[in-house]
Amino acid sequence: MPDGRPPDGPTPIPQRAVLVLPSTGEFDSRTYRIATTLVGRGHEVTVLARRSAGTLAEEVHPAGYRIIRVAPSAADGVPFPGLQRATRAILGRARRVTGRAPAPRAAAPATPGTPDSTAGAGVTGDDPTAPPTAPSAPVRRASLPRRVVSGAIRRAAIPLTIRSHVRLARTAAPAADLYHGMAYMGIPVAIDLGRRHGAKVVYDARDIYLEARNLARMRGPARWLLARAERGWAHRSDRVITVNRAYAEVMAERLRVPMPLVVMNCSYRFDPPVPRERRFHDALGLAPDQRVVLYHGGLFPHRGIEELMTAIADVPSATLVLMGYGVLEPMLRERAASPEAGGRVRVLPAVPPEALLDWVACADVVAMPIQPSTLNHRLTTPNKLFEAMAAGVPVVASDLPGMATIVRATDCGVLCDPADPTAISAGLRTVLEAPEAERLAFGRRGLEASHTEYNWEDQVGLLLAEYGRLTGKPW
Repeated sequence: MPDGRPPDGPTPIPQRAVLVLPSTGEFDSRTYRIATTLVGRGHEVTVLARRSAGTLAEEVHPAGYRIIRVAPSAADGVPFPGLQRATRAILGRARRVTGRAPAPRAAAPATPGTPDSTAGAGVTGDDPTAPPTAPSAPVRRASLPRRVVSGAIRRAAIPLTIRSHVRLARTAAPAADLYHGMAYMGIPVAIDLGRRHGAKVVYDARDIYLEARNLARMRGPARWLLARAERGWAHRSDRVITVNRAYAEVMAERLRVPMPLVVMNCSYRFDPPVPRERRFHDALGLAPDQRVVLYHGGLFPHRGIEELMTAIADVPSATLVLMGYGVLEPMLRERAASPEAGGRVRVLPAVPPEALLDWVACADVVAMPIQPSTLNHRLTTPNKLFEAMAAGVPVVASDLPGMATIVRATDCGVLCDPADPTAISAGLRTVLEAPEAERLAFGRRGLEASHTEYNWEDQVGLLLAEYGRLTGKPW
C-alpha cells in the first residue's frame, strides 16, 4: 500500500470525484491509484463500476473510497418494457441459433494457490476497462449465418448497454465536482452525469479503442458510427488524457482534439523485500531450484500467452506462472494440467492492485510477449512493464515501438520477437542463465528507473494539476 503522502503542490481543497468504469473495478490498477491518491489528499471519492456475480453492489475499499456497482445490460437499454421483454426473447433465441451463451463470470478471486480458486474481472487485457472480447475461437469455424447474427448482436449491444449504464448511473451516482470517465464505454456515462450536475468531465482514453481487439476488425457503418460517437464524447469532455505519447498523437488526429494529457500507467514507488519472498514457490509447491517466469494480467488472445507456453519447454528449471483473469482461463487451466505441459505451466487467480507488487517481486523474470496484432498493441506501454520495473524484476518484452523504447532506455531486460516462441525462450534464457550479478543488474536498473522517472507519484502530479485547472481549486 502507498504511504498516503500527497505529492508536492498547493494545499488541496476537499472536492468530490466520481470515477466511472465499464468494469467491476476489482483489478483496475489505474483506478486504484487515482482513488487512493485523492483519498490521501482529503477528497471524497466514489468509483461507479459494473456489478457481476461475486461482487457487491456497494462497499468501502480499505483505502477509504466508496465503490458503487450497477448492472447494465443490452436488454435493459431497450426503451419501453414490452420491447425489453421482446428483446430478451430475441437474444435468447439468437444465442441458441449461434451456439453462443453469455460468458460465465468467474467467482471472486481467492488467495493464489487456493484450490479451485478463479479470478475474473469480465474485462480485457492490460486495460480492464477495454471492450469485452469473445472467447478463443473454436476449432470449427461457425457458419456464415451464425457469424452474421452473432456480429449483429455484438454491435447492437454496445449502444444499448451504454444507454442502460447511463440510466442506472443517474440514480446511483452521487453529485461531484469532477467525473472521470474510463474508456469509451465509461465516458458517455461520465458526460451525462457531468451535464446533470454541472461538473467537469475527463475522458481517460487508455487504449486506441478502434484499433484494439474486436473493434480493430470491425468494418463498415458500425465502425464509422463508433468512431463518430467517440469523437463526439471526446469533444464534450473537458479534457482527454491517455497513457503514452504515441497514443496521444494518434488520438489528437483521430478525435480532433488538442494533444491529450499523458499520465503514464506507472506504479507507486516500491521497495522490494530483501531477501525476496517465495510466494509462488509456497503457493504452488515448486522445487527450490525452479525459476519463476511470470505473466500477469489479462488472460486474453494476442497477449503472447500461447507462445509463452510453447517457449517455456525450452527453458530449463523454469515454471511459467499465469496469474490473472480472462476468457482464456478455462483453456489455459486445461492445457496447464495436460501431460504435454509437464507441470511447467501453472495458473493462479489475479490479486488486487494493493497486493500485486508483493507478488511480482517474487518472480525471476516477467514476460510480456504481446503480439503485434493491432496498432494498439504495437504502441502499448503495458501496466506489467512498469510493475516489473517497480518490483525490481527483469523483463522479457516484445520488440514493439511502445515498450521497446523504455526497455532499451532503462536496460531493464531483453527484447524479443513476440511471434516466435524460439526467440521468446532465447530471451528468457538470456536473463535466467546470466551470471547472478548481471541478472540482478537488470532488475536493479528497472527499479532505479521506477524510482526516478517511471512512478505514479510523479505522474499523478500532472493529473492533479489538470483537475485543478478544470475545477478552479487545487486537488
